[in-house]
Amino acid sequence: MRPPEERIMLELSGAEIPIRIVREQRRSIRAYLGREEVIMRFPRAITAEEESKHMERLVKWVEKQYHKRADAFQKYQAADYQDGDTLRVGERQYTLALQVENRKTNSGRLKDGQIVLKLASDQGEKQRSKAIRTLLSRVIGADFLPAITERVHELNDRYFQRRIKGVKLKYNHSNWGSCSNTGNINLSTRLLFAPQDVVDYVIIHELAHLIQLNHSPKFWAEVARAMPEYEQHEAWLREYGPQCDF
Repeated sequence: MRPPEERIMLELSGAEIPIRIVREQRRSIRAYLGREEVIMRFPRAITAEEESKHMERLVKWVEKQYHKRADAFQKYQAADYQDGDTLRVGERQYTLALQVENRKTNSGRLKDGQIVLKLASDQGEKQRSKAIRTLLSRVIGADFLPAITERVHELNDRYFQRRIKGVKLKYNHSNWGSCSNTGNINLSTRLLFAPQDVVDYVIIHELAHLIQLNHSPKFWAEVARAMPEYEQHEAWLREYGPQCDF
């Protein structure tokens, strides 16, 4: 009898993608990108042969998604940081101090160029990896926020002259940035690993939404007015964006 759940690893372009197979009382077959793994759901009633055929189809779907948006799979890779490692982000360099302690929560702070991460000892490898990435994003994002905010206002004053309510850096994998109808500009901390021209493009892209809250031809005309060569920066994100991560 097949178990109700099973975990396998799929290797794609040198990266290992975790897959959780769930067999349950259902009629449909579904696969989607979960927070910590790719999840495939199968009806418990189908035969092993039928499941194998559907599995082959779903694996091809995962491969297609990976080649289309490899950055969406970056979150599944372990953060292999060691105490004393050096992390370079843009023009800034940080030394990591990892301390595993008998504590319930994780914390991080920056002091004199050193990022001190205090990690709970009862976490598994996957949990600890996720915690390290989240903390690095939070600490480094806070360090960069004043400069990024200044750049957002500088580009806004130069090209758009619209009201900005606030600027935030978030550890986001679903997009590089977003703009709300109330004037909030949100940027992914992963952008901090990109060249300045690419960062400027994403900022301009979001600022253009202050005029056109859509992706209509009028919106792209606003982007092109501020940055005529924007397409080359979009191409950079498609090709190298998956490498921008903590």
